[in-house]
Amino acid sequence: MGTINVRAGKLQMDFRYNGERYREQTKLPDTPANRKRVKQILDRIEAEITLGTFKYWEYFPKSKKGEMLKANTDLAIQHHAKANQTTPTFAEFAELWFSEKTIEWRSSYTKTVRAVMTAYLLDHFGNEEISSITKADVLNFRSTLAKDPKRKNSPLKPASVNKIMTPLRMILNEAADRYEFTSPWKGIKSLKVNKSDIEPFSLEEVNLIISNVRQDFRPYFVTRFFTGMRTGEIDGLKWQYVDFEKRLILVRETWVNNEFTYTKTDGSQRDIQMSQPVFDALQAQYKITGSKELVFYSADGLPLRHDTVTKRVWHPLLRLLGLKSRRPYQTRHTAATLWLASGENPEWIARQMGHTTTEMLFRVYSRYVPNLTRRDGSAFERLLKSEYTAAMDDEQAGGIKND
Repeated sequence: MGTINVRAGKLQMDFRYNGERYREQTKLPDTPANRKRVKQILDRIEAEITLGTFKYWEYFPKSKKGEMLKANTDLAIQHHAKANQTTPTFAEFAELWFSEKTIEWRSSYTKTVRAVMTAYLLDHFGNEEISSITKADVLNFRSTLAKDPKRKNSPLKPASVNKIMTPLRMILNEAADRYEFTSPWKGIKSLKVNKSDIEPFSLEEVNLIISNVRQDFRPYFVTRFFTGMRTGEIDGLKWQYVDFEKRLILVRETWVNNEFTYTKTDGSQRDIQMSQPVFDALQAQYKITGSKELVFYSADGLPLRHDTVTKRVWHPLLRLLGLKSRRPYQTRHTAATLWLASGENPEWIARQMGHTTTEMLFRVYSRYVPNLTRRDGSAFERLLKSEYTAAMDDEQAGGIKND
C-alpha cells in the first residue's frame, strides 16, 4: 500500500514496484486539495502495477529511475522478440547466402558449391528452420555420407565428405552470426584425410614413355613432363602465351569445367622457362597448330578432354610399357623431383611450379632426392673429411715443426 509523505514542505509518493521501494518527490505543497490529487494518482499507479500495465516513465518522465526502467524494459522486449523470432528455412537462407557469395568465387568453385547444395544439402536440410538444426543433426548427416546410395556401393572418402561439409559449415556459421543463435558447427572438426604418396617417374621411365607415345601426343607429354604444368594449365594453353624469343611459357589461364578461367591461385600466375626438349617440342607443335588459338586441341577445336586422353592414350601406354598405373598429374611431380635431383635452386623450382614458398617443395618432394636431402650423415662425414681432417693435419704438421 502506497503512502503520501511530506519532505521539505512538498508532497512525496512512496510505493513498491517489482519488489523494490520507490519514492518520487512532487512540487505540490502539503494542502488537503493536493493530498487528494496525489492520492488519486497513487491509487491509479497501484492499480496499474497490479494489472501489470504500469509504465514508470510515463508518470515520472524526468526521473532517472524512470529512464533506467524504460531502458531495461525495452531491452527485455528486444530479447523476447529475438527469442520468439522465426528464422528462415535452410533452403531459403542457403539460396540467399549463395547469391551473395558467388561474386567472391571463381566460376569453377561456384559450380562445385551449387552441385553440393543440390545433390546433398538441400535434400537433407532444405525444409528445416535453420536455427533448429542441431550439432547432432550435422553429425548424423555426415555419418550418412559414407554410405551414400548415390555412389552405388562406393563409399565417399573422407576428403569428399569434407568437401561436402565445407559449404554446410559456411552456411550454418553465417546464419548463426546473422540471426544471433549458436552455430551447431561448434566443436566439429574435419575428418582426417590420410596423406597420399606421390609417385613420380624416373628419368628413364620418362624417356621410355616419350619414345613410345603416339607421335601426335609427343609434344604434349614432353611439355607436361618438363614444365610441371597442371592439367588445366596445359590443356588450356594458348599460343599467345608461348614466347619462343624469350623461351617462356606464360601461365595466365586454366581450362576448368569447360571454360577458361583464372589460375588456381595468384601464385600460379608464372613464367615457366623452356628447357631445350620443351622448346623443340613446342616448335614442332607450332608447325601443326600454330595457325590456331590453342597449342593442343581436340578434333572439335576445343581444348583436350583430359578424361579422354587419360583413358585412350595415357593408361593404355603405361600398360603397354609395363609401368605402374598412375594419374597423368604425376608428370607435375616428376618435373619437381627431376629439377631437385639435378641441383636446381629450390626457389627457382618453386616459382616454376607456381608455389609462393619452398615449404611444399621440401615437404612433398625431398625424400625423392636423397643426394640433396639425405639424412644418413654422409654429407657431414664428407665435410669433416675434407675440412676438419685437413685442418687437423695442418695443426699436427705445425706441432712437429715446433718440436
